Amino acid sequence: MFRKDKQDRLPELLASLDPDAPLAERNLWIIEVAAWIRGKQNSVEGAVARVGLLLDTIEANPAIGDKVQAWWGQLLQTVDLTALLADFGFAPRTAFFNELGERLRWKLLPSTPETIDATVLFSMALHTPFDAQWLKALDKPMLERIAALLSRGFESIETPLVVPTQIAQSDVHEGAIVGIEHYGNRLSPWQSLVLNAITYCAGQILASGFTPELRLRMSGSAQNTQPFYSLISHVEELRRAMLHHSPKAADVLEAEESVRRSLDECRSAVASIYEHFEDNGVSVGVVFRLRQLRMRILRVRELLDCLLSANPKTITAKLLAHLVVVGLERQSIRALIGSNSSLLAAKVAERSAEAGENYITRDKRDYLQMVRKAAGGGFVMAFTTLVKFTLHALAVSAFWGGFIAGINYAISFVLIQLLHFTVATKQPAMTAPAMAAKLKEAGGTEEGIAAFVDQVSYLVRSQVAAVLGNVLTVFPMVLALTLGWAYAKGTPFISQDYARQTLHSLSLLGPSALYAAFTGVLLFSSSIIAGWTENWFVLNRMDSAIRYNPSITRILGKARAARWAGFMRRNISGFASNISLGFMLGLIPVVAQFFGLPIDIRHVTLAAGQVAAAAASLGLEVLHYHGFWLAVAALPVLGGLNILVSFYLAFRLALRAQNVGHVERSQIYKALAKRFFSRPLSFLLPLRLNQQAAPEGGR
Repeated sequence: MFRKDKQDRLPELLASLDPDAPLAERNLWIIEVAAWIRGKQNSVEGAVARVGLLLDTIEANPAIGDKVQAWWGQLLQTVDLTALLADFGFAPRTAFFNELGERLRWKLLPSTPETIDATVLFSMALHTPFDAQWLKALDKPMLERIAALLSRGFESIETPLVVPTQIAQSDVHEGAIVGIEHYGNRLSPWQSLVLNAITYCAGQILASGFTPELRLRMSGSAQNTQPFYSLISHVEELRRAMLHHSPKAADVLEAEESVRRSLDECRSAVASIYEHFEDNGVSVGVVFRLRQLRMRILRVRELLDCLLSANPKTITAKLLAHLVVVGLERQSIRALIGSNSSLLAAKVAERSAEAGENYITRDKRDYLQMVRKAAGGGFVMAFTTLVKFTLHALAVSAFWGGFIAGINYAISFVLIQLLHFTVATKQPAMTAPAMAAKLKEAGGTEEGIAAFVDQVSYLVRSQVAAVLGNVLTVFPMVLALTLGWAYAKGTPFISQDYARQTLHSLSLLGPSALYAAFTGVLLFSSSIIAGWTENWFVLNRMDSAIRYNPSITRILGKARAARWAGFMRRNISGFASNISLGFMLGLIPVVAQFFGLPIDIRHVTLAAGQVAAAAASLGLEVLHYHGFWLAVAALPVLGGLNILVSFYLAFRLALRAQNVGHVERSQIYKALAKRFFSRPLSFLLPLRLNQQAAPEGGR
């Protein structure tokens, strides 16, 4: 329609205004005006100055002023501003995934200005963060001029006052009818629009508050006081008071206070649902409903300010600026996922932190116990390695080979879990959330930082103990088993060519380091799956279902059902983590190769077993084979990357979930460096060998 960027574009804009033009042309005009005000979006003062220039030009020419007012009247007759004030920024659907689909539609499909939906027109006209900035920068005199210009457009329409359905059916009496007949003497059309928006919002809050998903999760006091029903009643009282009295009358002020008090009670009821999440799991769908409900409660407060504040025009401008921001968030897929999954992430991190505390050693007893558990894990992984080589000898198709390998890994990891052993690389994703919780507790104080450094030293030596226990057990176990096979059968467990190929694939000079980092990502992913599964288990009260469901107790008996319920509640997270990790290790390389992606896995414990099997096949001459030593040299690199990548990702997630903000990280880094150079052995061995160590930071 217009493409000029010069200041003389304004006369062309005003000359093109036609109140009787088709709907699309009338809407395009305001879109172009908003684009002209924005300009290059490099100066808020410049945008405000252009608004002033627009007002000066209109006020200087009565004919243009009449056209603008006629256009505004046509707009108000066409679109419903109540929907904009009350519903803009809220999801039209109550389900998270439905809303995700709606936002994808907004992203992929263009909008048309030929619309009678005020929310769509608002989004097309004011769609940048800069619009919120210049709207908030409009001063009171300029807002007064805008209100004076548009007021006659309001006077040209009749705005019916909404009576809530719940109230209209039960409270239609003479006073209410008289109030509606005489509203024109008490309320301006703008006040009527805002009051309608408040009524609409209150009705939506009532409907949301009474949904079973939310109501059953509220505290008993919130259910008994019924704040949502009280809100709609108090909004109706405010409506009646404003119909009969001036905005500053005592009845109006008292009704306003009642509405605000009901809003506070509704917010308290909503807050009690978050307390329910602590023990009963988090649902993304319920969190989505809660966020919508809380935003509607805040919107009613903003509309009350627009209606009854001492400076309603300034408050209205701020509300419009807020609507711009809300509109941008409303179209953002990232904001939807981030805002509604943050609580789930926090719960996943919290459950991982609880489990991670068990993997941190603080004294000699814990340290030696970790070594024993890791040795047990290495013992099981030795047989896992041999089964892996056996499956390779079967020469099945790629997919089924990966699938069977996944079963092999999953069974091994689950067996290690049930025997209360450990695999070193699975610990970081669990310990990182516990470390993030300690970092949050540090609070930037000297004592807190010293305590956090202690925890880091505990964690590092726990990982050292676990890696040593795994590797120093799996290597000799595989070596002994494969040599025993060769002695019994007269042939090596794997061919010498395949042994050299295995050592070459594990070489430090190859891509093994990258594969090990990718394996760390899979280790982290398995911890997320574990936390999500445990949350789902708790959310759906599956342990209670196993314990009390008549069909289950009829098959298992009450005592056995109770034991199974407790067993699954204790182990569901571990099962999910181990099974998912096993299948990811087995299948992801196969799927990646199908798509031509050079991706493989490098797990330090499995790699150590593979090196041992290759060494057994090559015999003593392997000591003179440089490929063997390159593979051995790769083992600490593989272990380090497995652990560091997994820990880093889990730690970052936990920091976000714990809302750990501007902690004095430089002080923490300095404290860690000081501890490392002054007592490096504290990161490898417990300093007190005969009794439980006191906090090292206190010495």
